[in-house]
Amino acid sequence: MELMSVNQTQLLSRIAIGDGHGENSPYFDGWKAYENDPFHPIKNPNGVIQMGLAENQLTSDLVQQWLMSNPGASICTPEGVRDFKAIANFQDYHGLPEFTKAVAKFMGRTRGNRVTFDPDRIVMSGGATGAHEVTVFCLADPGDAFLVPTPYYPGFDRDLRWRTGVELVPVICESSNNFKLTREALEEAYEKAKEEKVRIKGLLITNPSNPLGTTMDRETLRTVVSFINEKRIHLVSDEIYAGTVFGQGGNSFTSISEIIEEEKDIECDHDLIHVVYSLSKDMGFPGFRVGIIYSYNDAVVNCARKMSSFGLVSTQTQYLLASMLNDDEFVEGFVEESGKRLAKRYGVLCRGLGEVGIKCLESHAGVFVWMDLRHLLKRASFEAEMELWRVIIEQVKINISPGSSFHCCEPGWFRVCYANMDDRALQLSLARMRTFVTQGKKSCGLRELRLSFSSRRLDEFLSSPHSPFPQSPLVKATT
Repeated sequence: MELMSVNQTQLLSRIAIGDGHGENSPYFDGWKAYENDPFHPIKNPNGVIQMGLAENQLTSDLVQQWLMSNPGASICTPEGVRDFKAIANFQDYHGLPEFTKAVAKFMGRTRGNRVTFDPDRIVMSGGATGAHEVTVFCLADPGDAFLVPTPYYPGFDRDLRWRTGVELVPVICESSNNFKLTREALEEAYEKAKEEKVRIKGLLITNPSNPLGTTMDRETLRTVVSFINEKRIHLVSDEIYAGTVFGQGGNSFTSISEIIEEEKDIECDHDLIHVVYSLSKDMGFPGFRVGIIYSYNDAVVNCARKMSSFGLVSTQTQYLLASMLNDDEFVEGFVEESGKRLAKRYGVLCRGLGEVGIKCLESHAGVFVWMDLRHLLKRASFEAEMELWRVIIEQVKINISPGSSFHCCEPGWFRVCYANMDDRALQLSLARMRTFVTQGKKSCGLRELRLSFSSRRLDEFLSSPHSPFPQSPLVKATT
């Protein structure tokens, strides 16, 4: 596409000609590198392996089995077509009642049924992206700002800022305490913003964390609630990984909703509390674009519902998911099995990285690890981090995301996703990292790494009794 001429740019808006979307980030550059040279075990065995995409594909077989057993859940099947006309013509932005009730029940289930949600407060949006933007439109004006603990999801720079005109103020969290959010860090960021005459309207937390894969404990959440109440600012709690939790009996996640309903000894104005949720991660449905706003503020619910008409969830999707989420036996089994598979995959990745001296922040949620490569940097700088990242992308042929794209204050951390691929791709990724680290140590440099794998040699390597990786049935089934 040719660059726009001066005359063309004068005809367009600032949004159209600006770069506020944030695509000029290493986070998105890694995706582009994968798209230009995608790994395939047969067609392109030396291609880039995608470990920069936070998707959970480990339980798609369970969903497929349910769909085969419940064909009437879709209006596009012979069993469900009888409801086609009614569903296809439904356009109330309150949503199908059976859908909002099912989502409210599922939100409670992913939080251990320790808290309940009112279906009348469920507001739909086009994924968590749309939910965040609508929430910000309801809470702030252009030029206002939100505090956001670092490291944080790079997409927030787009979701919260691009069209709203709102700014983000980092709250610096450090590795010395495993990036835990503290009252001191909140106060420092808030006071600095005040000195710069920036109006803080709210605090956005991500719990469970992307990219850390950790959850906030009750004491931290109590601190957060006390802080926003004292400052009279809003709290937006992104909980899109609430059901993507493993280990510790699956009860290691505490929702902000539990705190404000159970902790009666701390003051809390419920009008300041808002939850963003989605089915993209917990159910593995990013393409369905199901985003949820759950606010305890009536005015926000009313405004968000009106604004949701710009990004509603299709009634066909609502109809299908209402049936699925109301199947208690399926949901119970799905959540339990998802946790088991995530824990297993997490363990395989961390053990494999540990064998070559690579450590990760201990975590029990999400679909990624926060990998520590500080010892591989030529020097402690973000420039050195980018140099290392380019080697990993271009020569090791793995797309991982550098910590600087998550606004991490310390160079050398990387997010690595592990649930968007099969066992074979994960094992090959570990093999490449092993070669990278061992060759790098021998040569004291990071160039000319030999990582060539033909599909035949790949099969031989993975099926060898000397392979350091557990055997996968997917490897045996490959033809």
